[in-house]
Amino acid sequence: MILQTSRQPSRDGVLEAAEKIAAILPPTPLLPAEINGVQCWVKAENLQPIGAFKIRGAWHRLTALSDAEREASVVAVSSGNHAQGVAWAAKRLGISATIVMPHDAPQVKIDATRALGAEVVLYQRPGEDRDAVAARLIEEHGGTLVHAFGDSWVIEGQGSAGIEITAQLGREPSRILACCGGGGLAAGLALACPGAEIYPVEPVGWDMVGQSLAAGEIVQAASDAPKTICDALQPIATKQINLDVLGGRSSPGVAVTDDEVRAAQRFAFSRLHLVVEPGGSAALAAALAGKVPLDEGTVIMLTGGNVDPKAYAATIAGQV
Repeated sequence: MILQTSRQPSRDGVLEAAEKIAAILPPTPLLPAEINGVQCWVKAENLQPIGAFKIRGAWHRLTALSDAEREASVVAVSSGNHAQGVAWAAKRLGISATIVMPHDAPQVKIDATRALGAEVVLYQRPGEDRDAVAARLIEEHGGTLVHAFGDSWVIEGQGSAGIEITAQLGREPSRILACCGGGGLAAGLALACPGAEIYPVEPVGWDMVGQSLAAGEIVQAASDAPKTICDALQPIATKQINLDVLGGRSSPGVAVTDDEVRAAQRFAFSRLHLVVEPGGSAALAAALAGKVPLDEGTVIMLTGGNVDPKAYAATIAGQV
């Protein structure tokens, strides 16, 4: 099992990641949006080749592997977007990839991950610890763990979006609203834009980054945590590496309801002409619900567009 835990993420690492990503991918659009009478901006990461920002961290991480690590393969855990990011990068680099995914992940995400050439191993959610499943696979077969948010290279790669935003705005944003699962994106953006307020936005009952920041220590999700349509935002807990970056840098976490998320999906469809999945709409939901202050320097991350067709159609039609 190849693990590298001593390296800490840095702004220099974010800048390096931004250069690497700019060499292979165009910047995603930064679009103007009027929300509650305020002109602000949305960063359309749902338009990435895999439909999510996760391609950034995956590319930075896999391109940093040694020759020996590439030969030994990679293992990742993900509900779908990080899975596709790792699979996309692995395919392009000729690396074997195995992805541990929950059995109830949207089938569109499972199918897309397999189509990119990765092996998918399903686990039961709730009931099984996905990190334990990944550790067992690595112990049995070898390989490097590419964690979805608890990895310094992944954090730096996600932060590359903040470098793009600053270039597109011509200045550093005043605040960034980030859809938040484990905190990798929020931490990366904090490194990329040190003068901006960072607001992690999570589903109600799954706001483990927000609760951990408030407590000053890692807080785990309750065993009876409510169901959420934000399948991409349900880690049991964040990692210390994320809290180390966000502590003292992040504004208080924000929690949004499923109804607020659906309203954001409808807004993105009707006003921005964008297809955004539930987890990728959480930051927009917080803005629309008035849970975060807005100004002309505010940037809202739209982090993913890998929707389940039937569920999305019902949301847009107002049937749920």
